[in-house]
Amino acid sequence: MSENEEKSALAFPSGENAGHETGLQIEEKPGSNGVFKDFLEFLKRDWGRILLGIAVFAAVSVVVYFSANTTDSLSAYAAEEYEVGQCSDKTVIATKTMKATAAYPVEIEEGEKIIKKGFPITEEGLLKLRKLSDVPVTIDYRTIGNSIFFLVLIGALWIILFSPVILGRRVEMKELVLESLLFIMAFCITAFAYKSLIFQSEYRIAVVITSTLSVFLVAILFGQLSAFLYTFVLAAGIFAATNFQTVPFIFTLATGLSAARIVRKISKRIDIVFASILQAFLSVVFMLVLKVIFNDDFKDCFLVLPGVAVNAFVSGIFVLGLLTPLENLMNTASVFRLMDLNSDTNTEVLQKMQIYALGTYSHSTMVAQLAEAACKKIGANALLARVASLYHDIGKIEQPEYFTENQEGETKHKHDSLSPAVSASIIKSHVKKGVDIAKKLHLPRQVIDIIEEHHGNSLIAFFYAKAKESDPNVSVEDFSYSGHPPVSRESAVVMLADTVEAACRSLDSPTPERIEKFIQTLIDGKINGHQLDDCGLTFGELTLIKNAFVQILTGHYHSRIKYPNQKDPDEQKKIEDKRAGGETPVSEKADESDGGKVEATPDSETSGESIVIHESDADENGEEEPESEAIVIQDNSAEAEQDSGDGEERKQEM
Repeated sequence: MSENEEKSALAFPSGENAGHETGLQIEEKPGSNGVFKDFLEFLKRDWGRILLGIAVFAAVSVVVYFSANTTDSLSAYAAEEYEVGQCSDKTVIATKTMKATAAYPVEIEEGEKIIKKGFPITEEGLLKLRKLSDVPVTIDYRTIGNSIFFLVLIGALWIILFSPVILGRRVEMKELVLESLLFIMAFCITAFAYKSLIFQSEYRIAVVITSTLSVFLVAILFGQLSAFLYTFVLAAGIFAATNFQTVPFIFTLATGLSAARIVRKISKRIDIVFASILQAFLSVVFMLVLKVIFNDDFKDCFLVLPGVAVNAFVSGIFVLGLLTPLENLMNTASVFRLMDLNSDTNTEVLQKMQIYALGTYSHSTMVAQLAEAACKKIGANALLARVASLYHDIGKIEQPEYFTENQEGETKHKHDSLSPAVSASIIKSHVKKGVDIAKKLHLPRQVIDIIEEHHGNSLIAFFYAKAKESDPNVSVEDFSYSGHPPVSRESAVVMLADTVEAACRSLDSPTPERIEKFIQTLIDGKINGHQLDDCGLTFGELTLIKNAFVQILTGHYHSRIKYPNQKDPDEQKKIEDKRAGGETPVSEKADESDGGKVEATPDSETSGESIVIHESDADENGEEEPESEAIVIQDNSAEAEQDSGDGEERKQEM
């Protein structure tokens, strides 16, 4: 073997062990089969969106085809009705440039006034009018091509703006359907109206643009961000429908953005009327500003200004009528739908919870208060978080006795007679049952998602630890919730509020400092457990959430003044039992140094004891929390007699 061959053999060994000899692993690059498989998965996943896009493109293309004719498709000029010298009853403007022919040796320029209303018709004007009327209908393929190409760009813009990266979520199919229908409606009305004589002006066409109606509906049903993004798509469509005129584009953009902003904080249906009045005023202002900027005359203001004002106001009235059926049909979490769910506590499921699971109902109302306050601090949807909190534990209604908040006063718990695996399955099932009940109640999809995510995939630590005592090889998945960690800020806030409210119930001596420290520990546990990885919350927002929780819980667990002669019923019973047995209670022993004066002293005669408060690792559902915290209070001072205690260690399990 030559020297070169030996080097080649060393560099590129052959055989089955070639990869092992070199220490390299050769990965096969995906070929055409992999690309084809990904394409098939894309078609399978998004076939509905693809068909919707094709349908919208086809519908708008048809409108473009009919509006590209060289003659006016809406106004037919009956030239036989006019004579030379006759006073014209209308103004006819040429929409296309037409060259002179043998039959009609006159040339027509685009935008030229053929005849004027109130003026006598000249011989040349009559000839041009007949030329417009008699010329065969031809298709301007260049205009069609320009419009079709621009529609493709609009589609690309639509896809980019409503991508999860910009929108922050995967857009729902029902949202795309509504926005597509509104886009087609606005495009058709504008395109055909622009062909008529009365609206054949870049200012007068604004009277029929339905931007306020479209944006109002999108903003109320799907949120302000969707409305902002949709406004840019709609404005681009109006730009194409008006043969790329600048004024309608700017007017649509201005009215759409203002409409999305105006309806941001409406809470009652009557507010839509006031929003419509404000939008009407702004539409007039926008039109006046555009006329000033582009140095247009004000001759048509008597038509344009009242027209855009009426358009905005009537749009609000239409929204008021369309909103309720659209809410029920599309099952959206609009502000009005959420207000109805929040205010109506007499629904069958909530009444059932108050009767059979009162502890769960009390817990849910407190979680709702915490979540609402926290969402207001970070600018999230507070109303959505509140409603979802009220319904997040409805799955516990079927088996309320297996959850600790409904076991007050019971000495023996239901889980004592069950295996850890069975107990964990019961605890886990309340999430799935809650989702099933929410779907039957036809709750909004956003509320159902929060119910499904409020425990994420966290571990049910209490029963997992109990199971490991008998079987060290027990599976973690069997003792974990089957949900997905929160993917929205509202869902994450509800998860944190649920955990904090349940855990703080067992916190002894809940001072503001201890509450704040404990809440921070719970939040850190969720972060370390990767439950907040997909929700989009920042550390700054988590601090605001913690502060909101501390403020509410501090007020809820505030100390109270002990009234005179107020006695603990349990302590009073112990004293009576001691008296019945012939014993003298410690608290009633006379202090000889005070001359036999009866003085209340601690039941414990030692002053140097330690009181240990242990906060366990599991909440009321057995869910894993951060490592336990032991707070030891050492009392060695001579003033310890003023503090009451029982002389034993007290351990509180959450």
